[in-house]
Amino acid sequence: MNIGYFNYPMPQNEPVLSYAPGTEERKRLKKTLQELKSATHDIPMFIGGKEIRSGKKTAIRPPHEIAHTLGYFHAGDEKHVQQAIDAALKAKENWEKTPWEDRAAIFLKAADLIATKYRPYMNGTTMLGQSKSVYQAEIDSACEIIDFLRFNVHYLSEIYRQQPNSSAGIHNRMEYRSLEGFVLAITPFNFTAIGGNLPTSAAMCGNVVVWKPAHTQVFSAQMFMRILLEAGLPDGVINLIYVDGPTLGKGCFSHPSFAGVHFTGSTGVFNNMWKTIGENMGIYKSYPRIVGETGGKDFVLAHSSADADVLVTALLRGAFEFQGQKCSAASRAYIPSNLAEEVKRKLIAGVNSFRIGSIEDFGNFINAVIDEKSFDKIKSYIDQARKDKDAVIWVGGNTDKSKGYFIEPTVIEAKDPGYVTMCEEIFGPVLTVYVYDENKFEETLDLVNNTSPYALTGSIIAQEKSAITLATEKLRHAAGNFYINDKPTGAVVGQQPFGGARASGTNDKAGSILNLYRWLSARTIKETFNPPTSYEYPFMQES
Repeated sequence: MNIGYFNYPMPQNEPVLSYAPGTEERKRLKKTLQELKSATHDIPMFIGGKEIRSGKKTAIRPPHEIAHTLGYFHAGDEKHVQQAIDAALKAKENWEKTPWEDRAAIFLKAADLIATKYRPYMNGTTMLGQSKSVYQAEIDSACEIIDFLRFNVHYLSEIYRQQPNSSAGIHNRMEYRSLEGFVLAITPFNFTAIGGNLPTSAAMCGNVVVWKPAHTQVFSAQMFMRILLEAGLPDGVINLIYVDGPTLGKGCFSHPSFAGVHFTGSTGVFNNMWKTIGENMGIYKSYPRIVGETGGKDFVLAHSSADADVLVTALLRGAFEFQGQKCSAASRAYIPSNLAEEVKRKLIAGVNSFRIGSIEDFGNFINAVIDEKSFDKIKSYIDQARKDKDAVIWVGGNTDKSKGYFIEPTVIEAKDPGYVTMCEEIFGPVLTVYVYDENKFEETLDLVNNTSPYALTGSIIAQEKSAITLATEKLRHAAGNFYINDKPTGAVVGQQPFGGARASGTNDKAGSILNLYRWLSARTIKETFNPPTSYEYPFMQES
């Protein structure tokens, strides 16, 4: 029973801790990393609130230290997919009836637990499992997931407040129901915060969820799941399973109660999912919500008026932080001829100054790429560039997977703006630059707009305001997140809602009120106080 209206004001973004030498957070994290490495973790699935161990174990190893085994997770099969769906549907009635303030409290408590007790564990599991530096982990697995939880509570409370007008003798109101069925959340390896947000944003709205993380993100995913359960999440509301894509799709996309999918991953996988859902439309109770953030070929465009140091910093950070494995990472750059030599010199110096190695040495700027498959794919692009006459490697290009999946940050100059590494998503520490005639800025805008099928992020580096205005207008549809005089990465919840269009997804803007609307189904209720007792209207009378 609701006996009050509960308001959740706009929160402040979670402060990013520095982890500078001598700080308490640095000491805690170092100790936690040792603790996590010293144990052999036996990681179950979580179905209906129970720990499920299949006995089919898959090893988890740090990408930067492949000789070390962190532990094993229990892989699932078709049976576990069905169990997860059943558990979700069993929990649905009670969960969607749970008062909003009680649902909100669970996610706010989870945010508080991460901000305090579990901060080093969220960061530690992310650093070890996904080879993220301390800073990249802090802004992701601590600050961003905390922000997602707190801001989404605020945004949903704002939605619930939105009510229709009522005319005389009538009371109108709007209910924001959960979807009818279960929601499937499929999350990637590269952001622990995405792994947390995709299932919880839907669950917060009263939905029940089947959650499949990437196998390379299981270590941090299970930590977040344990925190949710400690915060009071009822059994079955979110069910965490580790299965392969075809097995998951077979069980979920053929179920009548499939109500929607919240996805971050590759464009190809998302396209195939969309096709499968379309072919199965006759099965479902309702039209499933399809929400996805997919690939990117993100750009940095420099104008002839750009400050070279601003440009180089944007490229060094934007292209190479977290080894270029961000959906938003700078992957192609357009440099005017008047700045080319200075930018080349400073880029080379910057890359050569990077320290590469384990996440346990906080002085390393570059760590390992996620796994051997990714390593081999990225290396193939670099190897091909060495051979092609249309490409010149400015710096980097060395690779080594003897101890971990290390790829030296690489800058390629493409002589042809349509060269393969200017067009295809690589998802690694490879930046391709094209030097254009400084007098052909407008023509280069068209090149930027039309080179890639993607439209996720991009930036303009310029001091001349007219160039910024022109680029902002001409590139309106080229990026869902557009940056002026900054790198194209680092979107913050509540500040830069994230998502792109074209081949980059449905642009439903994670970290904003827009995303939550997708997990709600509105019902209008009209109550008439003095209902009519005759069908006749006044205009029908003769006099």
